[in-house]
Amino acid sequence: MSGAGAAERDQVDGSGIRVAIVAGQWHETIAAGLLAGARREVERLGAQATVLPVPGSFELPVVAKAALGAGYDAVVALGVIIRGGTPHFEYVSSAATDGLTRVAIDTGKPVGFGVLTLDDEQQGIDRAGLPGSKEDKGAEAAHAVVSTAVLLRTVAVPVV
Repeated sequence: MSGAGAAERDQVDGSGIRVAIVAGQWHETIAAGLLAGARREVERLGAQATVLPVPGSFELPVVAKAALGAGYDAVVALGVIIRGGTPHFEYVSSAATDGLTRVAIDTGKPVGFGVLTLDDEQQGIDRAGLPGSKEDKGAEAAHAVVSTAVLLRTVAVPVV
């Protein structure tokens, strides 16, 4: 990242923030890249990370909700969904997206969305933070969630 965005990104202090990284295991190579990027970024920001592996993206929302209910400040949800020849892609993508959005709204805690919805494997490799990748979506999701958790700690909630 360059310019003002990089300066702002480096200023986040995640000290004291507990992050659960809920990581889908489907597609080992891409999933491992996403997880490595998320862990690296959480640690770089000074937050604490715990990895909770799940079989696939469909299971992300229920485990994310359980982690937030168990006292974590934030969740990074990581998954890989690759389009195939059946409607399965649409169902799983929708369930993961809608479920994670609901978890964030229902708990009032941030959920970083690191779920890659892809047309093919190469798109995932390009985004997984692997050597030669163009992007690191695991790190981006982790940065967003730690930044949001820090912001939420500063928001004063008026008593009604």
